[in-house]
Amino acid sequence: MRQTASILHLDLDAFFAAVEQRDKPSLRGKPVIVGGLGGRGVVSTASYEARGYGVHSAMPMHEARRRCPQAAFLSGRFGAYRIASGVVMRLLRELSPLVEPMSLDEAYVDLAAGTTDVTCQQQLLGVAARLREQVREATGGLTASVGLGSSKLMAKLASELAKPDGLHLVVPGTEANLIAPLPVGVIPGVGPVTRQRLDRLGVRTVNDLRQVSANELRREIGASWAGELAALCRGEDDRPVSADRETKSISTEDTFATDLVDLTVVEAQITAAAVQVAERLRRHQLFARTVTVKLKLADFTTHTRSRTLLGAVDSTEVIVEVARALLHAAEPIVRQGVRLAGVGVSGLVIAAQEALFEVAPAGVDEAQVEPAATVRDRNASSYSPGDDVTHDIMGPGWVWGSGLGWVTVRFETAASTRPGPVRTYRISDPALRPTPVIAPESD
Repeated sequence: MRQTASILHLDLDAFFAAVEQRDKPSLRGKPVIVGGLGGRGVVSTASYEARGYGVHSAMPMHEARRRCPQAAFLSGRFGAYRIASGVVMRLLRELSPLVEPMSLDEAYVDLAAGTTDVTCQQQLLGVAARLREQVREATGGLTASVGLGSSKLMAKLASELAKPDGLHLVVPGTEANLIAPLPVGVIPGVGPVTRQRLDRLGVRTVNDLRQVSANELRREIGASWAGELAALCRGEDDRPVSADRETKSISTEDTFATDLVDLTVVEAQITAAAVQVAERLRRHQLFARTVTVKLKLADFTTHTRSRTLLGAVDSTEVIVEVARALLHAAEPIVRQGVRLAGVGVSGLVIAAQEALFEVAPAGVDEAQVEPAATVRDRNASSYSPGDDVTHDIMGPGWVWGSGLGWVTVRFETAASTRPGPVRTYRISDPALRPTPVIAPESD
């Protein structure tokens, strides 16, 4: 633990939705929900207006539609998000060479590695306040919540306390008292499954967790995670800010006392492993594109089945679903007797990608799966809500909706002073074409 609040955490407020509201004047001040719009889609980001109706990230999209049917439901423009994110990340790198992006919309900064006098709290607060103004100006109005603390844990907690559009500094020496009454879920890596296990021990708050014996904690959540969790619940966090994230894959596997031949039993093991992997993925604040199931048979031969998703995800539901599908496809192998089963994820990135939590169709070979955005770019006949388009006469606009061979477009841009007009065209209209946002290469 540091003696200074020299770690900064920045989190762009409702990022994807905020970019859409910035670029689409008709959506400003209204509920906006970005995510996968298909039957398996989930919410990636909800604007604060939509959150007032109980909509939140990772919620199934059908539930979001039920709760807030009047919202604008958009598929997302990853290129626009990358551009806005790049602007913010460059501002952070002006403060320090040690910037650790966690996703497109959040990052840690080690101010001690820069020129800031980290021994002066007023200077730290001044730097953070100027940063928030710079973000707003450089991005065309996006807001950020900024936290300062003596560790990653406290800096992130501080930014949560600052939301939305605020600034908070956790004074060194107050960390343990600050987090004691908070829900145990504020600790990084404590997801739904871990919370459920802790609940069996009567743990609701961080202070409750401090009262649990080491043996009880190890028995309930495993030895490796128990030690780390015990330290975090005391506010102790020595994780450095690192600009280089080397994790290539995350996996877990288990060897059974007797060989398993019942598909239902193996499925239960695979499900549990998939849940653990998803939790570890979120703990590392990463997203995965590929899910792999591993089966070792009684004769020690090993079989693996993999599927690459249409986007990068950290969703427990998606990873479990894909792992189960892979297992069912390997049912003949299971009948031979499984002595070891495991689940792994790879293709790790620091941000959710294009498809926004949609799963590739079951039974599709990995080589045949192609990101949905690539297909849209190649085939203008498939427009998605929110897509940028241009009409030869009306100029630039965005897709309000499409279906049955028609597409409805609202003609406005970020520079428009008022909501633009709405027109409907046949999808095949040669005067209308997609204008995908092309993000610059990462620096």
